[in-house]
Amino acid sequence: MDIPAIINSMTLEEKAGLCSGMDNWCTKPVERLRIPSIRMSDGPHGLRKEDEANKKPGNIFAKSMPAVCYPAACATAASFDPELCVKRAKH
Repeated sequence: MDIPAIINSMTLEEKAGLCSGMDNWCTKPVERLRIPSIRMSDGPHGLRKEDEANKKPGNIFAKSMPAVCYPAACATAASFDPELCVKRAKH
């Protein structure tokens, strides 16, 4: 797959569509170039997915499904415990 060639063949509107998204979690597809919509995640230390099937009318966000979450590194730093930071860095 020649990604630079694909990007060069995209219109400005198609490129902006990849940045703005189709909804809260998915990119806009570029059907002309057979680029599918891609589901995104909202965090570097876990994964969260909304239950779109049970989204209430008028709400921007749906209830989250059960998820895996890990504390972010900044939370460890906020503990002011240097030994904990070193311990975490070794794992």
